[in-house]
Amino acid sequence: MPKAPGPDLFADAGDRDREQNAPLPWRFRPVKLDELAGQDHLTGTGGVLRNLLEHRLRSAIFYGPAGTGKTTAAKILAGSGKMRFVSLSAIDSGAADLRRAADAARQLWANEGRGTVLFVDEIHRFNKGQQDVLLPFVEDGTVVLIGATTENPWASLNSALVSRCLLVQFHALNEHSLVAILDRAWSRREEWWHSGFIDREVFNILAQRSAGDGRLALTLLERVAWLADADGTDHITVSHVNQVWHDSAHYHDTSGDRHYDITSAFIKSIRGSDPDAALYWMGRLLAGGDDPRYIVRRILVHAAEDIGLADPQALIVAAAAWTALNAVGLPEARIPIAEAVIYLAGAPKSNTVVAALERLDNILQRWPNLEVPDHLRDRHYRPDIDEPYHYPHDHPGHFIPQRYRPPELDGIAIYQPSDQGQENDVKQRLDHWWTSK
Repeated sequence: MPKAPGPDLFADAGDRDREQNAPLPWRFRPVKLDELAGQDHLTGTGGVLRNLLEHRLRSAIFYGPAGTGKTTAAKILAGSGKMRFVSLSAIDSGAADLRRAADAARQLWANEGRGTVLFVDEIHRFNKGQQDVLLPFVEDGTVVLIGATTENPWASLNSALVSRCLLVQFHALNEHSLVAILDRAWSRREEWWHSGFIDREVFNILAQRSAGDGRLALTLLERVAWLADADGTDHITVSHVNQVWHDSAHYHDTSGDRHYDITSAFIKSIRGSDPDAALYWMGRLLAGGDDPRYIVRRILVHAAEDIGLADPQALIVAAAAWTALNAVGLPEARIPIAEAVIYLAGAPKSNTVVAALERLDNILQRWPNLEVPDHLRDRHYRPDIDEPYHYPHDHPGHFIPQRYRPPELDGIAIYQPSDQGQENDVKQRLDHWWTSK
């Protein structure tokens, strides 16, 4: 097994343990800027990464396609300055994680005089509030932020955060660069395979089929080698590639950028009311090896987030898909999953519940401890309350206008119903009740 590239590039012992049994893309992750393939405009003389390496590291947003070296470049820059490298993913991190990282960075600087590079993968998945949490830490230099995204940062990130960072664009790798990456791994094949042979055409075919993704190219090379082992041969041929490609045509790293890109396309196709597109991306996720529970969890979330009260049945259909998946499993569960996807894509859309929660969070920050109106209090321990509470069911239409909110919230609408689908009925009913008050 190869040794880890060195303590400067790995945050902790967990990373070093991972290296011992890591897949090929991890083992041959470049450790020097000169080894970063396909980004000459960044690594050459006068390139942004070269300047950051040789002068002063500052906060930046790395954006570009999957498998082009964004995470690798961040680790190299952190290692060159002997800085601590802390990695978070916006998929499963939040504001509390960001604050903890900043507190640890302050302590490290105070105790050891070492800076911290905070790497945030998929940074565009942080909402506005979470992105705003980063602003003071970037502003005062508590951390050097390096965010990675496959999205256009001008469209997906807050302008306040973008204005504090360098924007560094990574390009998809061309076939020449991909072949160079494969050549480098093959020249060290005794570290991960054994002494064998390969048809040179294999490199060209793998490069063509990797769609500019260096991580995918190395993954396919490793799978081709495994297949040759299974065949009892030490000679890798084009036939091995074709067999692996048949098995891997829909492959994507289920923890990598392409996985999240396809998931993003799936969600946005539902939100955009295109059932054919939503089915296609659903099929890609399943064919690529994603856990179907992951897919149905996304369906459940977006039934509430993107359809909501415009069609409350959508959440029931999504929940039924979850029940069916757990009851019968794949492949049969593809049918109810597809049914839910089609239903959600074709349903009227409303995000008023999400918008209401955002307004609620702001209100709770401003008024965290408003008093309960007297007539709404529990009278078991306050028999002295004189203001009467009117029981709605005792009145025509089971409604009577009375105060339910603290006076400080008068005139503030947290829930603002849309005119979409069944939610229009809710809107008209609420308007009738409360505008006639």
